Amino acid sequence: MKNLKYIILACIVVLGLASCQKWLNVNTDPDNPNNQSVLIQNRLPWIEHFYQYTAGVTNYRTSLIAGIYYSNSASSSSNAFATTWQCSNAASTTPYQTWFVEVSSNVVDLYNSAQKQGAYQYMAASDVFSALGYMEMLDLYGEMPYTQAGTGNPSPKPDDGKTIYNGCMAKLNEAITLFSQPQGTGVPTLASGDLWNNGDVSKWIKLCWGLKARFMLKLSKKADLFNADSVLYCLSQGPQSNADNTVGPGLNNSTVTDYLEGDPVVTNGNFDYAAYGNSIRISQYYYNLLTNMNGSGVVDPRMPKIVPASMSNVQLVNGIVSSYTWNRGIGVDSYDSATRLVAGGPTSIQTASYAATNVTETYTISDATQLANFIAAQVAVGRAYTVSGDQVSITYPAGSIYINSNNYIYAGDTAYVNMRSNAEATTAVPAQQTVANDVNWYPSAAAYAAGVIGSTGSYQVRPVSDQEILTYHEMCFIKAEVEMRKGDAGDAYTAYIAGIQAHMDMMQAKLAEWQGAGFDKNAAGVTIPDMEPMNQSDINTYLTSNAVAQGPGTLTMSDIMLQKYIAMGCSIENWNDMRRFDFGAGDVGTFGVVYPGYQRGPLFTGQAQLTGGSPADPRYWIRRWALPPVYEIQYNSTNTLALNPHATDPNIWSMPIWWDCATDAQYYGYLAK
Repeated sequence: MKNLKYIILACIVVLGLASCQKWLNVNTDPDNPNNQSVLIQNRLPWIEHFYQYTAGVTNYRTSLIAGIYYSNSASSSSNAFATTWQCSNAASTTPYQTWFVEVSSNVVDLYNSAQKQGAYQYMAASDVFSALGYMEMLDLYGEMPYTQAGTGNPSPKPDDGKTIYNGCMAKLNEAITLFSQPQGTGVPTLASGDLWNNGDVSKWIKLCWGLKARFMLKLSKKADLFNADSVLYCLSQGPQSNADNTVGPGLNNSTVTDYLEGDPVVTNGNFDYAAYGNSIRISQYYYNLLTNMNGSGVVDPRMPKIVPASMSNVQLVNGIVSSYTWNRGIGVDSYDSATRLVAGGPTSIQTASYAATNVTETYTISDATQLANFIAAQVAVGRAYTVSGDQVSITYPAGSIYINSNNYIYAGDTAYVNMRSNAEATTAVPAQQTVANDVNWYPSAAAYAAGVIGSTGSYQVRPVSDQEILTYHEMCFIKAEVEMRKGDAGDAYTAYIAGIQAHMDMMQAKLAEWQGAGFDKNAAGVTIPDMEPMNQSDINTYLTSNAVAQGPGTLTMSDIMLQKYIAMGCSIENWNDMRRFDFGAGDVGTFGVVYPGYQRGPLFTGQAQLTGGSPADPRYWIRRWALPPVYEIQYNSTNTLALNPHATDPNIWSMPIWWDCATDAQYYGYLAK
C-alpha cells in the first residue's frame, strides 16, 4: 500500500511537471500570454507545494524565536534572533515573497477558473489556501494588503488585523459550503490534483473546521470575542483521529524539482529550511523538555527520533565502519552566561569534518583553569592527547568526526549535532544520489564511502517526513486548553493525554513505514535507530512518569502547553501560543508561568527592536515581524504608513498584532501616531 501511495504521488507530480511545461506553452496566442489556460487540476499541486515552501521558512524562523532551534549563523541577518534577538528586516522577506508571488496570485486564478467551470471543490480549496496563507501573514506582519490584494492594483491599501482575521474566517465558512455542493458536469475530480488529501472531501471539510478552531483560539486574550463553546463545536466537526490529519507528503525525490527554487517538489517544506543547511541545532530549552520534563529525569521516547545523532568512536576496517557508538546531540544553551557558546560568540557552533586519516589538532590555551578543564573533557571521551606548556595536541583517528579548527573553543562541537538531513537533489555526495532511502548527512564523500554518519537528521524535518498542515494531536491540545479555561479539569486531562498519545501514534506509524521501506539502514548497512519505531515499554514508562500529569488534580496549563510545544515542533503555532501566554512572563489568566525558564539570553543585543523594560512589558518580546522593506515599505509606503505610521520604526518588532491585544482600543492605540 505504501508503494502504491508513492507511485500515485509520483504520477501526480509528473503530471504537475507536464502541466508546468504546458503552462509555459499553452497560450493560443503566444504574443499575448494569459493565465487562463492552466488546468485547475494542474495548478493545485503547485499551490500546495509553494504553500509548503512558504510555511516551511515561516515555521523554521519562528521556531528560532520560540526556542525550538538554534542557528550557528545567528550573527547573520536572517537568523539573528536565534540568540541575539537582533531583529533584522532581512529575516522577514522570504515568507512574504513566497506567499504573494508564488501562492496567492495562483490562488486567485484557481478560484476564478474553477468558478467558470462549476468546480466547487477547487473553489473551496482555493478558499482554504487563502485562509491559511493570509492568517499566516497576519500572524507574522500584522497589517498588509488583503481586500485589494490580487486585484491588479499596483499600490494596494493594507488592511488592519481585524479585517484580515474576519476575512480568513469568512473564507473557511465559504469553503465548507462549497465542498458540500455537487460538482458541475464534466469538471475534474479533486483527486486529480490534490497531493494533500488525495481528493478526500471529508478530510478537507474537517481541515476547515480544525482551522476555525485554531483561528478562534488566537482570540483567547479577547474577553469580548473568545467563545470556548464555539471552539469546542468546531473541534467536534474537525479531525477525530490521525486518519483525519492533513499533511503535505514528503518524498526524497530529486528527479522532479520546482522551476523557481530547484527544490524537490514533493518534500517536507520544513526540511527546506530547518535541515537544508548545516547551521541548525536543537536548543537546550527544547532538549530539556525531551529529557527532563517537570524535573522528572525521564527521557521522552520521542527524543532519540527528534534529536539528531552522529557516529563516534568509529573503528574502520579496510576503510569501512566496523564498530561505533552513537553520539546523541545535546541542546545548545543560549541562556546560560557561563556556556562555551557565550565565550565563543554566537557562531561558535561549528560544522563537523571527517578524518579520512589520523588528524592532529593543536590548541593553545593560556588560562590554566581552562586548560585543565579542556584536558579533563578529552579524558572523559577517551581521546589521546599530549601537553607541552600551554599547548594541547589531540589526535582524531581515521573515521572520526571532528572540528577542523585550532581554536579550542570549537573543539567538541560534535556534541552539537546539526539537523542536516539529505534529499537527493541537495546532497553534495554524488554516490548518495543513487540511494533514494538514505536521508542521513555525511560530512564528505569519504565519510559516505566509509559509512560514517555525520547526522541522522530529525524526525520533524527530514525530506521524507510529512509536513503537518493540521493534525489530530493539535486538536486535542486545543481542546485541553479550552476545557482548562472553562474550569473542566477532567475533560482537559482526557484531551491532554489523547494529544500526547495521538502524537506518539502518528510518529510510530511513520517510523514503521520508514522501517518497512528500509530507511533504517544506510548504504553501508548501518542500522539507524532514529528511523525505527519507539519501544512500547519506553512509551508506557514515560506516560506513567512524573513527566506527564497523572490526573486532573495535578494538571496545569503549563503541562498542556509544553506537551503541545513538543508535539508541534517546527511550527509557527508554538510562537503564536507563546504570544498568547506572554512567553515566560507568567500568570496570564491566572495560569501561572506557562513556559518556565524561557528567556532572552546573555547575547541579547536587540534593544532598539524590543523596547520593553521587563518580561511583564508586552514590548519586551518579539510580537511580529517588520514588513519586508523591498515591498510595501519601498514601493507602497504612503498606504502602508497611513494605516500604521510605525511600520518603519525599528521597534515595530515588539508591537502586538490585533489578536495579541486584549481590546481593539489597545490595538488601534498601537497604530496611532
